[in-house]
Parts: sequence; structure tokens; C-alpha cells
Amino acid sequence: MKLEATLKEEFGYDTFRPGQRELIEKVMAGQKAMGIMPTGGGKSICYQLPATILSGLTLVVSPLISLMKDQVDSLNEVGIPATFLNSTVEWHDREERMRYIESGAVKLLFVAPEKIVDDEFYSWLSALDISLIAIDEAHVLSSWGHDFRNSYLKMVEPLQQLPGKPAWLALTATATEQVQDDLAQILKIPADNIVKTGFDRDNIALKIERGVDKSEYVLNYVKAHIDESGIIYAGRREDVDNIYEFLRANDVLVGRYHAGLSDQERHQQQEDFLFDRINVIVATNAFGMGINKTNVRYVVHFTIPGTIESYYQEVGRAGRDGLPAEAVLLYAPADLRLHQFFIDHSQGDDQYKLSLKNKLFEMSRYAETEVCLMKFILDYFGEKNSEICGRCSNCLDNREVEDVTADAQKVLSCVVRMNQRYGKKLIARVLVGKDDVADDWRHFEKLSTFGIFKDRTLKETSRLIEFLFANGLLRSSGGEYPTLLLSKKGLAVLKGQLNVAKKKDEQQVPDRKPMVDDGSFDVDLFEKLRALRLSFARKQALPPFMIFSDKTLKDMCVRIPTNSREFLAVSGVGKVKLEQYGESFINEIKEYQKAE
Repeated sequence: MKLEATLKEEFGYDTFRPGQRELIEKVMAGQKAMGIMPTGGGKSICYQLPATILSGLTLVVSPLISLMKDQVDSLNEVGIPATFLNSTVEWHDREERMRYIESGAVKLLFVAPEKIVDDEFYSWLSALDISLIAIDEAHVLSSWGHDFRNSYLKMVEPLQQLPGKPAWLALTATATEQVQDDLAQILKIPADNIVKTGFDRDNIALKIERGVDKSEYVLNYVKAHIDESGIIYAGRREDVDNIYEFLRANDVLVGRYHAGLSDQERHQQQEDFLFDRINVIVATNAFGMGINKTNVRYVVHFTIPGTIESYYQEVGRAGRDGLPAEAVLLYAPADLRLHQFFIDHSQGDDQYKLSLKNKLFEMSRYAETEVCLMKFILDYFGEKNSEICGRCSNCLDNREVEDVTADAQKVLSCVVRMNQRYGKKLIARVLVGKDDVADDWRHFEKLSTFGIFKDRTLKETSRLIEFLFANGLLRSSGGEYPTLLLSKKGLAVLKGQLNVAKKKDEQQVPDRKPMVDDGSFDVDLFEKLRALRLSFARKQALPPFMIFSDKTLKDMCVRIPTNSREFLAVSGVGKVKLEQYGESFINEIKEYQKAE
């Protein structure tokens, strides 16, 4: 059977996304391969499709326990037998599932890495006919990654010793070049078998808002997108609780998720969000690693994440269906102190802490840059020839530009006069002329730049220093106590060889137009089909996106299918979905046409 025919029959898609076919062919040939694809780029198809063809079992190892049930439910919904074994499964249910797997009736088994290093479970696993081992979220194998887990690394050798020489497939969405090389070495994957499709998410518009009233902005944003699903990430539990209560007090149907809640409440809040009983959830970054909800239209970061990897992974939870989505970062420099505190009090060694500090510096540069936001991220992940996206807040920024060359020269001159031995905080205090840095043994008050910004606030001065750093005029020394140094570009500015321009600060107003409304389909019909989907979802106790994604509903609104043949042509409709839902959705479309 042709791979495309299987793709359409089992999953309802006509064509493969970039990289999918190449990886599947390597897996089908029994090889070891690695796919580096963006979140929402279709990684799961790369092992799910081979699983339907290969004779044995596909073993999927994933650290995302909360995601396993969603993946299994989605597979069973399209007629592909799958199950999972992890710590949430009671012993009697576990025994029943294990006997079912032994019978050969299951095509995919999802397990947590901790299960692989359990001697009793490994002994049972060794007796199975395993054709493919898929390692999801593979970046956690690397100590250079942002979410390293030692238990994941311990499972590699036992997996390599499984009989039968199954094919291997490692998958990740957030891996720098250093992490990619590390994974290839750990898993012994040949360079020719590494497939990179790029990290660009061309349906996501990245936005940064600086210096805004965060709570008011969040309320206005949520109200502007009241019928769309979104996640609001905050750094601390108390922030989550405060935003949650604030939105509730303003009549928003909202949920919350953090480690301080009971297991029961966390589960209920997550279910409410997945099942569209609420559209908004406020959460710490503990939420989302296990969320496969495809119709999340926006992600708002109330607090800046500590690494670009974490940020982009969380951003990737929006727009997984390929339709337009937004990711808004509400940036305040003070938020960086929270991460600095966690780093200083972490259990890692000095090298690990230094790595986290360097990643935090890169995140702060991103938050202050005025270049294309997507290009900044792609450059970070090694895609050096990336072009501007044309859709982020920086690319679309039409604010007035002002020349700040003179102010930049004053800051750079102060850095030099302080012998390039101090950090942003002290430099700002010298520029403003604060009493606490005058008349001490360093005699900063004698510098010609002392108090040169005495008519400005510390906040304004710090923002200017951060802008110069983000745009490459200053660089960091790194280390435990990083200092600011002049770059070559900064030296050129100081010598008058280069001018510096900066956009004036203005808050942007949230757009109230639904993100998916691009004028290419009937939005009223789309809402009718959403309501029908919701009714099926509630009857079957499934999240609505497991019935059909928003992208599939949009395609129905474009194609207007009125018979089974036309309905099967809709993207995301396979043979099982046609049998289950075809008649009802076709009738809904016909009724809508009659009423027009």
C-alpha cells in the first residue's frame, strides 16, 4: 500500500508535511532516525503511520504522562488500537492491558521512561515483538537541553538491548545545534538520518508588549477573544491565582492550573479546558506539556520564561491545527530577577547554573530586540539564513522611530569609564546619579557620566541599557557575575561611525477580529459546525478537537461537501470519521444552505 493511501485512509490527510515521508521511509527500512520539527509540525504521524503497517508493536516512550491518554483516545477514535502504561494505571487495569498487548491486538503502546528501567516491566517488554521504538521529547536526553531528565538517559542502554533490532525514531521540537549533536551521539543516529524541517511556525504571530499594566492587558485581550481558546502562563502560583480571580471577577469563564492545587482540582481544570467548558486557563509552565488541544488560538506569557527553548515550546501550544494563532509576551525587566533567584538556588553545579544564566541572557535579548522576533528565534536554533516573518509585532511595528545615538553614546561612554567591570544595575545608578553609588571607594561621582541622566528614572535608563544590549551594542561577560562590555558595533557607535534608532514606546490594542476569520470561508457556518462537534464530543466524553480539528471544520466551510465522496475529500476526514460523523455534518451543511 502506498504511504499516501494509508495517510488518507487512516488519518484523513492527502499529503505529507515536510519531513514526514522521509522519516517514515527510514523507519520502515528498520533504521535509526531523528526528526527535528516544530511543535504542531506533525511529529506523531511519523510513528503512528508506520505503526499501522509494521507487523509488531510500536513502543512510544514519552515523559508526558498527561498527554498519553489524549494520544491514545485520538488513535482509538480513528480506529487504531493503542493503550498506555504509566503510574496513573491501577494494577488490575494494568494486568488487563498487558494481556491485551501480549495478544497482538495493540499497535501502539505509550510508556513513561521510568518504566523502561523497572526490571520487572523490562523483562515483560523484552518478550514482545517490537518493530519500532519512538522517543518523544528527545531533547530531555541531553544535559545541554532545557529540560534534562537523568531517568530518560538511563533508559537508552536497556532499549538498545531489546531483541529483534527494532527501528528507532527520536523526535523533538526544541533542540539547538548543540543538543542535536548530543542526541545523535547518545542514540547513535547517523548524520544522514537526521531530518530537520526548520523551526518556523508560519501560522503564529509573535508579539511583545513592554511596560503595560499586565492585568488590564490580559483582561482586554481575553475579552477581545472571548470565544477562542487560550493559555495564560505566569511564573508563580500566586500570580496564577491572582489573574484567575481577577478574570473571574470580570465575568470570564476561566480555569487555573499549578502544583499547589489538589490532583483532583488540577485534573478537573484540565478537563474543563480540553472539553471547551472554559476557553481560558491560567497556569504555571507545569501545564501544557501534556496538552494536545489543537484549537488553542493564543498563548499569553504574563511572566517571561527562563529560556528561549521553554518559551518557544510553550508558544507552540497555540495553533497546532495550522490555523492563525498569536503568542504575546508581556515583558517587564523585573521578571528576570525571579529566574535569577531560581538559578542561584538550584541544585545544579556551577557549569549548569552558568548555562541557565546564559540562556536567560538570550531570553532577555529577545524581549528587548527590535528585529524580527521569529528570525531572532530561528537564528538562535541555528537557522542563520532565515528571513523576516512579516507578521510579528516588530515586523508590523509602525511606531515613530527616534534617533537615540546621543543617549546611546552616553551609556556606552559610562560603561567604558567604569572599566567594563560592572552590570546593568550599577551602570544605571551611576547614569542617574544615585547617592548610594557616590562617595564610596570607587569614586563614581568623579566620572563625567555620573548623573548625566539625572532627569530620568532608573526604569527608563535600565530600559535603554537593555535595548542597547538586545541590539548588540553591549555584550555580556558571562560567568556567575556577568558584566557589560562594549561590542564592535557599540564601539562604532561611540566613535560616531554608526547611528542608533529606536521605536517610541506605545501600547498596542488587542485586535477584536477572530483569528481564524481570513475571509475565505463562512464564519457563521463554521460556528454551526463547531456547535455540532461539541454535541458529539459531550455525548462521547471526548474533547471536541478529537472529533474534528478547527482546520477540518474550516475546510468543510470552504468545500461545502453535500455527499460522502465530497466529505471524504475534506482534510482530516478518513474512513472511520466518515462512517461516524459524515451523515450528521453533511445534513447540517445542507440545512444551513437551505436557511440562507
